[in-house]
Amino acid sequence: MSEHHLTDFLPTTKKEVGLRGWSDLDVILFSGDAYVDHPSFGAAVIGRVIEAEGLRVAIIPQPNWRDDLRDFRKLGRPRLFFGISAGCMDSMVNKYTANKRLRSEDAYTPDGRHDMRPEYPTIVYANILKRLYPDVPVVIGGIEASMRRLTHYDYWQDGLRPSILVEAKADLLVYGMGEKPIIAICRHLDAHATLPHDIPQTAFLTSTFAPEQTDIVLHSHEECLGNKLSQAENFRHIEEESNKYHASRLLQPIGHQMVVVNPPYPPMTTEELDHTFDLPYTRLPHPKYKGKRIPAYDMIRFSVNLHRGCFGGCAFCTISAHQGKFIVSRSKASILKEVKAVCQMPDFKGYISDLGGPSANMYAMRGTDQSKCERCKRPSCIHPQVCPNLNTSHQPLLDIYHAVDALPEVKKSFIGSGIRYDLLLHRSGNNDTDHSATQYTRELITRHVSGRLKVAPEHTSDQVLSLMRKPSFQLFYDFKRLFDRINQSEGLHQQLIPYFISSHPGCREEDMAELAVITKQLDFHLEQVQDFTPTPMTISTETFYTGFHPYTLKPVVSPKTAHEKLAQRMFFFWYKPEERNAIVKELRRIGRNDLIDKLYH
Repeated sequence: MSEHHLTDFLPTTKKEVGLRGWSDLDVILFSGDAYVDHPSFGAAVIGRVIEAEGLRVAIIPQPNWRDDLRDFRKLGRPRLFFGISAGCMDSMVNKYTANKRLRSEDAYTPDGRHDMRPEYPTIVYANILKRLYPDVPVVIGGIEASMRRLTHYDYWQDGLRPSILVEAKADLLVYGMGEKPIIAICRHLDAHATLPHDIPQTAFLTSTFAPEQTDIVLHSHEECLGNKLSQAENFRHIEEESNKYHASRLLQPIGHQMVVVNPPYPPMTTEELDHTFDLPYTRLPHPKYKGKRIPAYDMIRFSVNLHRGCFGGCAFCTISAHQGKFIVSRSKASILKEVKAVCQMPDFKGYISDLGGPSANMYAMRGTDQSKCERCKRPSCIHPQVCPNLNTSHQPLLDIYHAVDALPEVKKSFIGSGIRYDLLLHRSGNNDTDHSATQYTRELITRHVSGRLKVAPEHTSDQVLSLMRKPSFQLFYDFKRLFDRINQSEGLHQQLIPYFISSHPGCREEDMAELAVITKQLDFHLEQVQDFTPTPMTISTETFYTGFHPYTLKPVVSPKTAHEKLAQRMFFFWYKPEERNAIVKELRRIGRNDLIDKLYH
């Protein structure tokens, strides 16, 4: 820490504001996470972006909401607005497991403590600020606000909740990645002193709004409460408009008001994304946490993010609803600049832990004919099959790997983010593209895996995989054969670590029993498994809650009770002696005695 001064960080106290020679502030940010001044932590990014606009910004991480509210008063009133983010994760996913039990630690809090943020911090913080400073605009953003921008199912309360704008009483909501909207908000407020309502990628609540012909008016919150089919129908529009180049504005009535969601900005350019990453981050936790461990920081301190967005469109994932499906990639120069900064860190030992992204091998992939992408509303570019317009070349990514590995300070770079093996196996018919996939696969396995390669087939049943928007399990067999062959030819002894999900909508106990048999035949003792957790604003969650698939409106049955979930989950652990009796009993009950022999003889 000695090389950095307090003034190298965004100020967090009155004293630190004074050290900068400031007497007042333009923007004050409140965050549910600890303040780590690093481009992987959203509040730091937004703070640095605002600072780059020449504005005076401070950040108050994890304010105490249970005392006399001194944390909310200590920096006074900002000239422009208060900004609020609950943190890098939805606060409820961060706090509770799929069984609604408290997680062992809060990864974004010093020493993993549980008591540093409330449930739904966006709502709690916004209500406090509105009470203390009723005339100062409150802008909410981050993953929690983004995913809760319209009527959504809340698993922890087991019911529909309205747009978070209603409960937070906030003036404006920023959804998705917030750099462009926050710059526009700052510039508008600076010039006009009133909050704008026409900025892309923002949402607001109003009692006076006349819909235009191009707007999509969703079923009202009240209709959704009374009819699950209405909620399912709404969600198709919400997902499609999140992933379009030229989207429509969405309107949802609630009571005598209307939630207005403006369409998103077009994807950022490489130059705009580089600007975000090239800001003067210290890449360190704030000095006030000295001697404390922040688990999420430990994970990413020697990693570098290469791109944003994901075109996988997995039904249970929030990435495309938040970052969008269009990939925005950083330039090689910007990536190398950050890698060199990592190399200068005092405890760097020569190993980059991850050159990654939401899906590690989507870097620089985009439509060959961009005009087709601008007309497209498919939520996934690779399901049910790979779009013929998608350029799947892995060559730009190989160029990055080679450039990073050529740096003298780098002994080895690993790929810790998830790999889409269906992209590695896809054959486009273009020789150069297909050759790059073959070369990438070999280099990944021989140079960038630290003994274990994590991939996510998610299930073995094609019917369940189709509902998940994942490829057939046949592709996993193909990839495992390729992985084993490369290992054998190179004299390596690496493991393939597959991820699986139980209790996904449409998944029956029989599907889990067959998964157990198939993974036994493949000689896997599963460890990377999870029970499906319904998180706000995903196809899987809406299907789970409504009982209908939002695109087909056909009924889909989901395991819901704790008993049903445990009955599915135990099949992952068929190899544990303590699970054997329960599994045998269950297989007899569902009439699959044939699987008992396959598992236990």
